[in-house]
Amino acid sequence: MFSISQKSFTLVETLVAISVFSLILIVTSMSVVTAYRAYRHIWQQSLAIGEARRGLETMVKEIREARPGDDGSYPIVKADDKEFIFFSDIDKDGETERVRYFLGFVSSGSITKESVTFIDGGACVIVFSDFLQGELKTASAQISVEGDFGNKKEYAEAYVDGRALGRICERGCSDCAGVWQGTNTFDVADEAFDDFIQFEVDANSQVDSSCNWQEESHAMKVKIEIQWTEELSDGRGEFRKGVINPTLSPIEYPLEQEEVSILSYYIRNSPPIFEYYDSQGEKIEDYPARLEETRIMKAFLVVDVDTTQEPEPFELKTFVYPRNL
Repeated sequence: MFSISQKSFTLVETLVAISVFSLILIVTSMSVVTAYRAYRHIWQQSLAIGEARRGLETMVKEIREARPGDDGSYPIVKADDKEFIFFSDIDKDGETERVRYFLGFVSSGSITKESVTFIDGGACVIVFSDFLQGELKTASAQISVEGDFGNKKEYAEAYVDGRALGRICERGCSDCAGVWQGTNTFDVADEAFDDFIQFEVDANSQVDSSCNWQEESHAMKVKIEIQWTEELSDGRGEFRKGVINPTLSPIEYPLEQEEVSILSYYIRNSPPIFEYYDSQGEKIEDYPARLEETRIMKAFLVVDVDTTQEPEPFELKTFVYPRNL
């Protein structure tokens, strides 16, 4: 007679085996998931860098060919740290488009107001308020006048929140011209930061109420346009492009007709996207000198899909030499 000895796992051994197998399975799964996430992040980063590079290349070509607008405007409209507006024939159709490159969470706006005085040597006061939605970055004011300004002794003094800006139409203006004259642009960011800004334009005593453009017997009319950029709290840092085609008869660039597209996501610039240099290679900090003296531009993008993960942010940098400035 034969006897067969059979050996089997005890309950404790079985539980230990299951625990070890489960632990191995968990560690393996976590490694696979981590590797997948890392690969996915690198892949997304690569796509974002490619998008940013293509957008940068397109922008450089268009800025290089910047030219005056079809309405006679200077080639550069705005030259801020994170927004650049210019004119260029980007589709080669013979018409010049108004082009705007900007960071998605940087918004820009403008408001225009007018005032008139019928008093000899009178003053016009214009107030702007409640126009900001985020943190102010830049603000400028363009001031124009019309009236009795044909004599060199006839001029107006401009002030913002009590600070003297300078004289308007001290020279080069005509009496009752029926058009805006003496246009000057001033940096008013220090006054506009609190979402309230007051302008006062005082005509001197030689400015008489003898003009009849739109209003009879007025001494001076004032038009002020404020433009600003602000940084909003939401958004993923979308690098965007806005294009406005010109209208005919008369030629205009209506802001409400701007068509905006997204060139790249995940742009994380703390430093400026745009920097401006004069013909000597000196960096231009002041505004509006950037409009008048820029001959070289630097474009700089920081790309990072997820700021909490590796790899480090990727930086793209290039220089542009506009040909027609």
